[in-house]
Amino acid sequence: MTYATAMVSLAVGQPNEALLEVSGQLAAQCSAKVIGVAAAMFSPPMYFLEGAASQQLLDQGEAAIAKLMTELERRFRAAMHGRARDIEWRQAVDLPARYVARESRAADIVIVGGDGNAILDPFAVAGPSDLVLQTGRPLLVVPPGVKWLDLRSALVAWKDCPEARRAVADALPLLAKVKEVTVAGIAEDEGSQAAVRRQTDDVVGWLSRHGIAARAQVP
Repeated sequence: MTYATAMVSLAVGQPNEALLEVSGQLAAQCSAKVIGVAAAMFSPPMYFLEGAASQQLLDQGEAAIAKLMTELERRFRAAMHGRARDIEWRQAVDLPARYVARESRAADIVIVGGDGNAILDPFAVAGPSDLVLQTGRPLLVVPPGVKWLDLRSALVAWKDCPEARRAVADALPLLAKVKEVTVAGIAEDEGSQAAVRRQTDDVVGWLSRHGIAARAQVP
């Protein structure tokens, strides 16, 4: 029970330190292969150009993206050195979310950056809100500024629905490495607490049969 292949979606022209650090730690924990992916498209300015000037602007923009991707690949390989079982690099001139979603067929989990307070550039960054609907793979979302993969504890926010069942099943390899797992359920109306308690107890029992020690909590 492990993630044999992790894919990390890197942003072109933006900080990726937290993503690279967490990806390297996950690769070491799971003895996983890591695939680095990056995609971007040049977004020309809104004002109108034509002829040679227009083509020159496009050429300059595409050359700048190519240079950024070359540097990004170098940093990816350096960050994964000695941590990942194997590494691979993929890049394209494409919309990032579309490209990463397509390439995610090669991975067990996709690691992506997340900043809920930022407006993401769709020409340079694949955002988690797009990927979670398109990849068909679990996402590990890494906020900026994170320095390590904290496996001391995990919280499973449980609701008795197909999405929650799929999410906790996808997270099994990671939960197996966590020291303390809490399955929390919320009674949404008066009188439903006993039913929610039975549900969370079922999940705790299911996890225990996978060798994961967990406890239920229904406030």
